[in-house]
Amino acid sequence: MTENRKKAGDIPLLICVFAMACFGCLMIYSASAYTAEVQYGDSLYFVKKQLLGLALGTAAMLGACFLPYKKLEKLKYPAVIVAAALLILVFVPGVGVTNYGATRWIGFGGFTIQPSEIAKYAFALFTAAYFAKNYKKVKTVTGVLPVLAVGGVFCLLIIAEPNMSITMCVGLLMLGLIFLSGTNLKTFLIILIPFFFAVPLLIILEPYRLQRLSAFIDPWASPKDEGYQLIQSLYALGNGGLFGTGLFNSTQKYRFLPFAESDFILSIMGEELGFFGLLIFFAACAFIVYRGIRIAKNCGDRFGFLLAAGFTLVYGIQVVINALVVSGAIPPTGLPLPLISSGNTSLIITMASMGVLYNVSRGN
Repeated sequence: MTENRKKAGDIPLLICVFAMACFGCLMIYSASAYTAEVQYGDSLYFVKKQLLGLALGTAAMLGACFLPYKKLEKLKYPAVIVAAALLILVFVPGVGVTNYGATRWIGFGGFTIQPSEIAKYAFALFTAAYFAKNYKKVKTVTGVLPVLAVGGVFCLLIIAEPNMSITMCVGLLMLGLIFLSGTNLKTFLIILIPFFFAVPLLIILEPYRLQRLSAFIDPWASPKDEGYQLIQSLYALGNGGLFGTGLFNSTQKYRFLPFAESDFILSIMGEELGFFGLLIFFAACAFIVYRGIRIAKNCGDRFGFLLAAGFTLVYGIQVVINALVVSGAIPPTGLPLPLISSGNTSLIITMASMGVLYNVSRGN
């Protein structure tokens, strides 16, 4: 009985992930139909792109379900090299794509890729493979240095785009995996201290980050400038109340709230579905995190444990940061809501990572 359950894998995880991705397409239509009609003359413009991502993401997830995860351990260096190369290509003129003052994408014909989304999972894979092989070294700072070096390079390349939100994700992922690797408290604290100084330093070095911090503290001090997006997000959440205005009935999506279909789609969800609708959504997110933690806990080898934990951390960290941003709990920063926000790179990579989690649950 136990062996059969193990071979079957975590089917509920896959069902939940696919359902969330489909729900994301529905919310993208609701949030973007008006803007897409005005800008592109096609109310389905963003949905069509997301449906393509859903098809490719589903294929990637199913493929990862049957690719033995232990083979991924051999790809730790190629994954890091490819991710770093893609991050560097962002800065190559004619290849990097700039939107709203940030160069975070590379373009191939009519398609764009966001390398930072790939880098998060490449780093998780590298770290899991390194600590699995060098588990006796994790209690010293020198033993953790390779992970810090790779994570540091990724963070520098991502913050240069600039993209502080993904930088924070990689940094938190790094700390989480180092902690889970079994390092001692002394080593962890030595590593942790520089992180506390790095965040305010990064904010001080860029004037626009100081402006965003100021807008976070008092968004109504600049209601038509830096504080505008947060104010509109709060209006949306407040308008939703307990039960919401009803699906497709948001008012903020009529070009009041910027990036309503991407980074701030949670605000539209809150307006249309209300507080209780968001509770159900976050329960589904918690279910995915719970299944990921359960898979990691039940895995019989270090690599599988750390790989499952790392991929689960990436998803969980992004959900939490996105929710804190749209609710005004932390300064505004652009970060997609996994499986929901418009963006094919994030959707495909996230679904593929969930396929890997399923494979770990099978014990292959």
